[in-house]
Amino acid sequence: MSLLSDIETKARKNHARIGLGTGKVSEKLIRSAEAACEYADVVLVGDEKEISAIGTDLEIIHSNKPPEKLIELLLTGKIDGAVRGTLSATKTLSQLKRSLDLKKLYRVALLETADGRPFFLAPVGIDEGNTVDDKVELIKLAAEHFRRLGVNMRVGILSGGRFEDKGRDKTVDRTLEEAELVTEKVRASGIEVKNYSILIEDAIEEANFIMAPDGISGNLIFRTLVFLGGGYGHGAPVLMDKVFVDTSRVGGHYKRAIMLASALKT
Repeated sequence: MSLLSDIETKARKNHARIGLGTGKVSEKLIRSAEAACEYADVVLVGDEKEISAIGTDLEIIHSNKPPEKLIELLLTGKIDGAVRGTLSATKTLSQLKRSLDLKKLYRVALLETADGRPFFLAPVGIDEGNTVDDKVELIKLAAEHFRRLGVNMRVGILSGGRFEDKGRDKTVDRTLEEAELVTEKVRASGIEVKNYSILIEDAIEEANFIMAPDGISGNLIFRTLVFLGGGYGHGAPVLMDKVFVDTSRVGGHYKRAIMLASALKT
């Protein structure tokens, strides 16, 4: 639990101003935002009438186009960080890319196993981290976020098989080779890293950042853990200077995502 404890401590210290996107408004959404006030000054961005109908003392910034408004507030510095909340992923992330002129978004997800072990996972988008260079770049960008949190990053690299499986299948061989290349390049950059082959159960014992073989397998790990395995997804920061934490609209509880956004304030 030390990873979450470190993030909590940093969030309380920063107590940043965090905007939460409110597309579909619910009691659970509002109450989780209120519960996050121990970590941040939370601002709700969305339809003021719908939010007020539920009732809250939190600040509300009204907008009929909350994805655009949330990004505008972030870019103009009127909030220190943003959490997507229940806004559309397509609209909000597209707006973020356009506004910052980004060709690609890299994200890392803060997850927690059913027995309470937190770790970061990447890639979590199916189109992310699908080459050696992409994975190395993702890890280097993530290292900066770990520095913001004041946490020592320990990277665990995964592949599609055990080391002794080499030669059994061309696809497995490719993932084994790529994992070794990524490990070498990341180690050369001064980051603590270890290649665990396919043994994610060993990686979770030592690493606090796990790199899946590609975006599809990373997305499946995330979905299996969170939606089937009794684990938790606490949000996925976009790896950039501005603080933006992506979230799933499934679940509807955003306390940890707001905490994470507050902790990442520079």
